Amino acid sequence: MDYRKTAQEIYDHIGKKENIISAAHCATRLRLVISDNSKADKEYIENIEGVKGVFFAQGQMQIILGTGVVNKVYDEFIRIAGVSESSKEELKKVAASRANPVQRLIKTLGDIFVPIIPAIVASGFLMGIMEALNFMVNNGFLNIDTSGSIYTFAQLFSNTAYTFLPILIAYSGAKVFGANPYLG
Repeated sequence: MDYRKTAQEIYDHIGKKENIISAAHCATRLRLVISDNSKADKEYIENIEGVKGVFFAQGQMQIILGTGVVNKVYDEFIRIAGVSESSKEELKKVAASRANPVQRLIKTLGDIFVPIIPAIVASGFLMGIMEALNFMVNNGFLNIDTSGSIYTFAQLFSNTAYTFLPILIAYSGAKVFGANPYLG
């Protein structure tokens, strides 16, 4: 496969330099933030040698090239396009800045709540187990000591994420907005 030729064809069919805002890559995809999606010839790009697929997501045009191939095509693409290299995080910030206010609000809320989902799920799962045990003990199906330390600690831990939910949200929100999470 000729990596330079693939990069040149991608460059030629996305609207050239004036349509490129930023470029980066991940393990398998060339990620481009472009000014006008309508200038990109998606169908043509999908048929370029080495390209396994093309789609638009999160304000980016993502071209699937595969592991190993994407690095070489990206290096050639950067040379041809004359743009500076960007990290995946920088590219996400550029793409997010181009979103409308509602999309930015939804992304911000997602950035705040997604990191605390595991704590909420674990706490809810333990809560369900404890309620099932309480039901079985109260109705005579199970005979366990509900005043024992293990049972008491499990009951305590089952409510932890919900008890401290405002603190979890403040910590996560402070991180998203760039403040000190501990002060948040």
